[in-house]
Amino acid sequence: MGNALRFLYGECCSKPTTTGDGAGGSWVQQQQTHGHHGVSMSTGGVSMLIQDVHNFERTSQVPEGLSKHVVSSKKAQANWYSKLSEALAQLKPPPRSPEEISTFVVNTLKRHKKADVEGLLSFYGLPISQSNVAQSTLEVNTSQPPPVPHGLKYELNTLPVDEKAVADGDTVTVYVSTLNPREAACVPNDVQAAAAERAKARAHKNYTKADALHKQIIDAGYRMLNIQNEEILARKYRIRLRGIDAPESAMPYGKEAKEELSKMVAGFSLRVLIFDEDRYGRCVGDIYCNGVFVQERMLKKGLVWHYGAYDKRPELEKWEQDARAKRVGLWASAHPEKPWEWRKNRRENR
Repeated sequence: MGNALRFLYGECCSKPTTTGDGAGGSWVQQQQTHGHHGVSMSTGGVSMLIQDVHNFERTSQVPEGLSKHVVSSKKAQANWYSKLSEALAQLKPPPRSPEEISTFVVNTLKRHKKADVEGLLSFYGLPISQSNVAQSTLEVNTSQPPPVPHGLKYELNTLPVDEKAVADGDTVTVYVSTLNPREAACVPNDVQAAAAERAKARAHKNYTKADALHKQIIDAGYRMLNIQNEEILARKYRIRLRGIDAPESAMPYGKEAKEELSKMVAGFSLRVLIFDEDRYGRCVGDIYCNGVFVQERMLKKGLVWHYGAYDKRPELEKWEQDARAKRVGLWASAHPEKPWEWRKNRRENR
């Protein structure tokens, strides 16, 4: 969680004080208005919003019941919480009052539908400024949508990444919930049947059969994951980070590159933009974690090379050159070996 998010979570979740009139009633009972989320139109709404954003970072799940108060799909709702998470992580200073957090939500969700913005605020019992929401709605009608990166095929929003899923400094295995509309549309019938039969087998404590069915699910490229005590069918993707090449494990800084990537993504849900597939069946894409572009961080720390033969983006080249100039990471060596040349030499037994 970013510093702003930690501050807000700590401030809003601390024990509220009573009024100075000596009344013995609870703080919640002294509030006048409540939102649909069951919280008062005060810092309670702020705390619940921050808590739900924090939960989304870990699980990629939006709050139950929100769909009753907004008009857009769960996929759209996930996009809102992703934007709120990224914006909160960069916010300085953090908003302190319900009015400030309400303004923050409206500004973050510009270009979204008025009914959705108002519904989200109402869900948390946050004040709705008609002028702010109207301005947000106006931008829906006058602004162009953000440009789609050239060559983008599709986007993934993953479940939290396991630490063991990081193979090296440029490859990670991720899972995407089949509750996601894109995934739900293409789950094979035999996998759906196996997941249903496995649930029945576990309910009857027939774990031998359940394990056999889970192996069938895994062999098909899926897996049953336990997220917050709930079993979720998820699809497996192997991601090759686009535009960089990390040292192999036997090379200098190979271990450090893997450890840095694991430190960045382990335990977090990721946004992955997929552009291609390599000859090993891996998806080639850009990874964002809490709003941070992972390839940028790895290049700036001097732990990977810019893979210029396959990716001509000038910003990647600049980030590598900056790290070279500072002699950080693998650039502390005068002549670090290129990983693609190292692999070629091993193939040719040189």
